[in-house]
Amino acid sequence: MKQKALKLTILAAIGFSAAQAQALGLVALPDTGFASSAYTNCYNDGRVVPPSNADDVKGNFGSYPIASANRPSSSKNNTCYVTPPAAEGTSPIAGYTLAGFRTTNIPTTTGGTGNIGTVVDYLWRNAAQTMCIFGTRATMINADHDSSISGTQYFEINDIARGGFAASGTVNVGYTLFTTTASPVYRVGRTFTAVQHRALQYNTLANQAINGTNYLDLPTKNSVTAAITGENSPIDATTPASTTLATQDAVVNSNWVNFTADTVFIDDDGSTNPLSGFTYIEAPCNSTNPTTWVQTGAIRLRQTAQEETTFKEITIPGFAPPGATIP
Repeated sequence: MKQKALKLTILAAIGFSAAQAQALGLVALPDTGFASSAYTNCYNDGRVVPPSNADDVKGNFGSYPIASANRPSSSKNNTCYVTPPAAEGTSPIAGYTLAGFRTTNIPTTTGGTGNIGTVVDYLWRNAAQTMCIFGTRATMINADHDSSISGTQYFEINDIARGGFAASGTVNVGYTLFTTTASPVYRVGRTFTAVQHRALQYNTLANQAINGTNYLDLPTKNSVTAAITGENSPIDATTPASTTLATQDAVVNSNWVNFTADTVFIDDDGSTNPLSGFTYIEAPCNSTNPTTWVQTGAIRLRQTAQEETTFKEITIPGFAPPGATIP
């Protein structure tokens, strides 16, 4: 209790308040999660399933095409959304300067020595050297990730997880979009677990807008600790999707922040979002050299078998808060 009280006092002293952050688009993500879920809605906020309002299905986790007028902006559908800064390398919040930058090739999952895309990893730090912002963006290219299967298998990033935040207390999180071919962030959670989401079917727009049986926009937080949960099997466009409520679950894990999106060079459902949203995590740090903060497996890219794929995870190194541990 004393440690938690001290942490809250320090954060208040340096201006780390939810009200301040939300004015800029970021939202508070407590280390204890929320009342009934480890996740909170971002682009999903206010989502209405047809027939109530077909224009507000918010892409249904990438299963339904998003009209240009409904994409996140500074004035609409902007929960967790940050107005894009002048350049990708510019902090989304004033008072932070670039302290570290890394680019990592995304390896194939099975066979081959090439890459299927890149991840950029930015680190900005405030003048007092007490707070940092960790920024991530993935870009997928026209490349096969699995040489064991004939044809081109495109890896689909349904979740980006970043680790090392167990000692950070409440962090502020958000995302921005620098291009119309980038996926919005549908939800973000304080959990290690990426939870599969499927539309009812992919054969009509009406079915793409509706959740499959037992699929939840916000998972419960009862018992699941796995990296990925759901139905680990491909599903074709005409097969109705269903699961059990037990799989729509992710326990709170304060060490991880998980962003749910839909990023792939060419999607099975016909959409194209080769870039992820640019994700941000604001958390305490210190004045040490950020090159010493790089941890193996700090960034996890998860494919959750939304359509005709299976569960897969790619781990790559990345910045983590100083002194962090990545299991």
